[in-house]
Amino acid sequence: METTDSINEFKDRPDKGEGSDHDSMKTLSSTTRKLSQNGYVTQFKATKNGLESLETHEVYSPEEVKIINFYRFEGESDPSDNAILYVVETSQGEKGTLTDAYGVYTDLKVSEFVKQVEEIEKANTNPPIDGRPEDQEAG
Repeated sequence: METTDSINEFKDRPDKGEGSDHDSMKTLSSTTRKLSQNGYVTQFKATKNGLESLETHEVYSPEEVKIINFYRFEGESDPSDNAILYVVETSQGEKGTLTDAYGVYTDLKVSEFVKQVEEIEKANTNPPIDGRPEDQEAG
């Protein structure tokens, strides 16, 4: 029999316990929607000049960006469905996401930019945005 304490232990972790919404984090679109509810609303694009906000058109250098978290999504049958979603915060307080395919379809501008970002916080060193456990692999 579960105690109230064991249920409450997981109340902030959507992948565990009663009322789990782990399934809502299985797709790129549902994860983006969940992050948007937490204030990560800007979409970013990697360019040759840096990371561009599609909202403000401000361009940020790697030193002005922190990657707070990231999620990987794997298509069940099509390798082109493989994607990685980066959760980004800028030095000016803009918060949002950057999406890239990975594997053979990776965008070299995105991967080169991410390699240059000095501060990439992983879930085991930074509380996940959505309360998910240390393994940030979606699905």
